[in-house]
Amino acid sequence: MLERAAFDRATFVRPVAHRGLHAVDRGIIENSAPAFEAAIAGRYAIECDVQPAADGSPVVFHDTALSRLVDAPGLTSDYTPAQLTRMTYRGDPSARILRLGDLLDLVAGRVPLFVEIKSEWAPPDMAFLRSVAAEASAYRGPLALMSFDPPVVAAIKDLAPGLPRGIVSGLYDASWWPGKLDAERAARLSHLLESRAAAPDFFAYHVKALPTPVTRFVREVLGMPLFTWTVRTAGELASARTWADAPIFEDVDPKV
Repeated sequence: MLERAAFDRATFVRPVAHRGLHAVDRGIIENSAPAFEAAIAGRYAIECDVQPAADGSPVVFHDTALSRLVDAPGLTSDYTPAQLTRMTYRGDPSARILRLGDLLDLVAGRVPLFVEIKSEWAPPDMAFLRSVAAEASAYRGPLALMSFDPPVVAAIKDLAPGLPRGIVSGLYDASWWPGKLDAERAARLSHLLESRAAAPDFFAYHVKALPTPVTRFVREVLGMPLFTWTVRTAGELASARTWADAPIFEDVDPKV
């Protein structure tokens, strides 16, 4: 089994550009190559999202459905990777959907990557997770895998034991994944009570919920890195600086 390296704070703990350094008013679309290039130019770490294509291979896209950003019907999983990578983003016809491998080639170790594995709270799609784990494990730059769904992170522990992994969370409410999580499970997730099997290296918690007893315990007692999402205002940036180790940000300058 591949030996697991310790989570390198000096490498990973820095401001993280949420879905790349995107800016709709300048035609820079989330999770696109221009957004990632902008983040690299700013020396920010990059957060991105991966969804499965029809064959289970990962593409860089936030939503399950394509229609918010692309002029195509259906889900990412309805299309082959070749079909998806021919699709251009509404607002920037020069930018196309990326495979995870395309993103890894683009970044090439220049800044750390946080790859969020999207979940619909069903049993984990193991073909998808195996593809993510294989591509991420072959990458030679700093990369961490994370998900809101603790069983996904637990599966990644076995599939990519040498990579850093984290759990994304917050104070769940009814607007988060409606109909998929009951109140009891939402409470467990909010208080990080499903984390043990995943053995995470870090957590990322909703900035509007900070501080909470469990986030203070994780950071101050256990000494684990705590990132916070999604920081969009000066007030949220101030909260992030007080209660977390680094912001996952957009629409605000974390250097101010």
